[in-house]
Amino acid sequence: MELCSHRRTHAIYHQNSVTTTSHKIENTTSYSSLDNILWCNVLLIVAAHIASVYGFYLSIAAAKWQTVVWTAFLVLFVGFGITAGAHRLWSHRSYRAKWPLRLLVAVGQTMALQHHIYHWVLNHRMHHKYSETDADPFNVQRGFFFSHVGWTLCEEHPEVTRRVVVPVAIPGYFWGECQRTSFFISFALRFVVTSNVTWMINSVSHTLPESTWGSRPYDRAIGSTENRLVAVLAIGEGWHNYHHVFPWDYKASELSDYSTNWTTALIDWFADIDWVSDRKTVPEKIPCNRILRTGDGPHFVSAKHEIL
Repeated sequence: MELCSHRRTHAIYHQNSVTTTSHKIENTTSYSSLDNILWCNVLLIVAAHIASVYGFYLSIAAAKWQTVVWTAFLVLFVGFGITAGAHRLWSHRSYRAKWPLRLLVAVGQTMALQHHIYHWVLNHRMHHKYSETDADPFNVQRGFFFSHVGWTLCEEHPEVTRRVVVPVAIPGYFWGECQRTSFFISFALRFVVTSNVTWMINSVSHTLPESTWGSRPYDRAIGSTENRLVAVLAIGEGWHNYHHVFPWDYKASELSDYSTNWTTALIDWFADIDWVSDRKTVPEKIPCNRILRTGDGPHFVSAKHEIL
């Protein structure tokens, strides 16, 4: 159920470099989020959400427990493919991975149905380079709905530089699940959950600078915020103010708190078995200095010290 492709002009994709600076451009173009709607995307997203409601009902009323566990595993596997793969490995090159891990996260990202890796990485680098401007694919200036899901439903702003069978078949083959139940739970419900959690990073973790929704301990002038709820749901991707200030850190957060950053825990575990190397981090004094210079107030940077 791949979403219809966005029309885009020629885009420059820097294969061997990672954009870490934010280039601000003026928001001078009036471009309503209702313009140029991609109706096939609208129908697919609406149908998926309706199907997911039925899938949730089936998971309670009719499904075998193995199917529910299988779907929960798929949610985590797909989420890891996005966070550890498309985001931290390929978008920011914050660590190196051997081919077995690269294959695993590529499969997980593909199952997410959030476009192919190239498209995901390109959009994310544009988001960092032109954050909160017309060239940001998920521009929060166009509203919460647009930054959450609306950007998938319409063509990109002109300023922007211009697989289902296996997950559904396994429950039926191995423990005799009804194929209809398997489809609505293992595919529809899982797709809606993983998609909305991913979209929350662009919407809930991105608010207008004057908003008080979330803290900005590293840079109070940007819209990205620290949000524990998003961090828990998105297995570590909710520490967004830190991530926008220090995008090369493989942890995507200042501290290695595994309870709210399962992605870091998995990357570290793969490092223990020698599948991961060259994990990039930020020296402790750099975030401390940034907090004092541009942060929005008190912030704990370790278990022992507080920056005032």
